[in-house]
Amino acid sequence: MSPAPQSALGGIALTLGAVALFASLDTATKLVLTTVPMMMALWFRYFVQAVATTVILLPRRGWRIGYTGRPGLHLLRGLLLVGSSLAAFTALQHIPVAEFTAIVALSPLVVTVLAALIFRERVSLLRWLLVLGGFAGALIIIRPGAESFSAMMLLPLLVLAANSSFQLLTSHMVRTEDPMTMHLYTGWIGALISALALPWAWAQLSGLEWARMMVMGLSAAIGHFLLILAYSRTPVAVMAPYLYAQIAFAVIGGWLVFSHTPDGWALTGMCVIGTCGATGAWLILRQSRSDRAAQVLAQDAR
Repeated sequence: MSPAPQSALGGIALTLGAVALFASLDTATKLVLTTVPMMMALWFRYFVQAVATTVILLPRRGWRIGYTGRPGLHLLRGLLLVGSSLAAFTALQHIPVAEFTAIVALSPLVVTVLAALIFRERVSLLRWLLVLGGFAGALIIIRPGAESFSAMMLLPLLVLAANSSFQLLTSHMVRTEDPMTMHLYTGWIGALISALALPWAWAQLSGLEWARMMVMGLSAAIGHFLLILAYSRTPVAVMAPYLYAQIAFAVIGGWLVFSHTPDGWALTGMCVIGTCGATGAWLILRQSRSDRAAQVLAQDAR
């Protein structure tokens, strides 16, 4: 059964709000890292998310929200996200927000490849071509061999690898784990791991620097909550194409805060990635609708 129009529209609105906040997170992170030690910023980003999640969930769900039978997988998932964030923070110190966002937006396409290799999922020729097209878009942005190229341009690929593994593990865990419990563990694992570096990374900050870090932390926490709410209203396949709107929000954020406008090659690469990713999501949606229709016909024939 297709989602109700009001539910689908609500889910789309929540998704767009989430990706706008994620773009704000990356923009604020780049700004924060101009004056704040990276590990201190990383700790604060997860600490705000962990506290906000706890304050919201604990009164509603009680201590049972922390129950899990798979602590090892939660730890692995948390480590993957911290690794992804660490690489992302390093990359954002050297790369414009929009270009960084576009390359990392390849995650759903990479997950397609990993699902085919690890879980032996069937992937059509068209989806393989879209994956190749997405990587071609990333190469257009990175432009190895060009004068503007630096080794730092490869860092988003490390973020991409860690984030894709994180998403693949998430898709496996949601079959048995409560998404809210997963969100709670993600925040606290990230906060505790990054806190280990605080004795060497702590610095005295101004009120403006703390305010910037608060924007960063709240953008992450609220953005993740909006995305969870979106997925609770509407199927993932319906929402996926709208995730690529983050590229546009990142372009706006980079322009407003850093006066950076991507050049023609970078804009071309972004359009290629966004088009391939959104088309791949649409193919998944069409396939899921076909599968549901086939199931209904099979039930009617019984």
